[in-house]
Amino acid sequence: MSLPRLSFEWLHACCGCEVSLLDAGDDFLTLVSQVEIVHCPLLLDNKYQRDETGTLQLPQADIGLVSGGVASEEELELVQAMRASCTTLIALGTCATHGGIPAMRNQWTTQETLQTVYAYGSDEASLFPTKISTPLDRVYAVDEHVQVDWLLPGCPPTSAAIVGMLTGLLDGNPGKALTKSVCETCPTRRGAKGQGGVGRFLDNATGDPQKPLTEMVCLLEQGILCMGPVTSGGCGGKDAPLCLRARVPCRGCYGPVRAGSNPLLDMLGALASNGIDHRSMIDRKSLLRFSGAHGMLKPLRKRR
Repeated sequence: MSLPRLSFEWLHACCGCEVSLLDAGDDFLTLVSQVEIVHCPLLLDNKYQRDETGTLQLPQADIGLVSGGVASEEELELVQAMRASCTTLIALGTCATHGGIPAMRNQWTTQETLQTVYAYGSDEASLFPTKISTPLDRVYAVDEHVQVDWLLPGCPPTSAAIVGMLTGLLDGNPGKALTKSVCETCPTRRGAKGQGGVGRFLDNATGDPQKPLTEMVCLLEQGILCMGPVTSGGCGGKDAPLCLRARVPCRGCYGPVRAGSNPLLDMLGALASNGIDHRSMIDRKSLLRFSGAHGMLKPLRKRR
């Protein structure tokens, strides 16, 4: 009996999701023994092939995982080839599910982005790259171009989450999508209203780090910008959310709780309901730090 075939492809990303999978250690080795990896540019020296029509061909696989957003014509071709070759396709990591950090460039035009990255403060045309794939108008999430069967957000997803989803799919029991917010899985003490204003993500929390989280007052109520109310939970498994364990606020890397919702608008509503003046916020666009795809971040129209 042949083993299930796995295929991996990475697009506009940092490979943090793949490193997270490798960090699974013995669990990763156990998983590898149960499957056949047929395509993985990070681990295997795969050669890309094209048919007689010039269409990119990838090995057929039962499960495919794509990390990273879609930001160029080359990446668009790759994700379409993955969809065509994989029975089940997983968008792995927040760059793939919601655009992630790369999609922050969606607030500028492509030309403005290239000018800033390659020629800021210089008039030398030679600074611009000439041998890169043509960029798309913005960074897209994977499901904006192809049908995705499963979303696994996180920057990166935990090793346990990746191995758990793959093992569940192999066993025919992939589990259910998360529906709770970070706040609903956070054990900090809540009850009072906010302090009237909201500080930055980097502001220090009040509370003894040696004591359990149950004795620390909710960061949002302390006046620290925490996106727990509008962010999908699950980053800490059955335990407390990962960022809160380090006494730092949630920045929203798991994406919005509800599909299609706008974290920026939802967070402004959460601030208002906690008695916090949203006008005290320094940078509203930071609320879309991980969710700039799906048309959430757009270039501002220049005023005449």
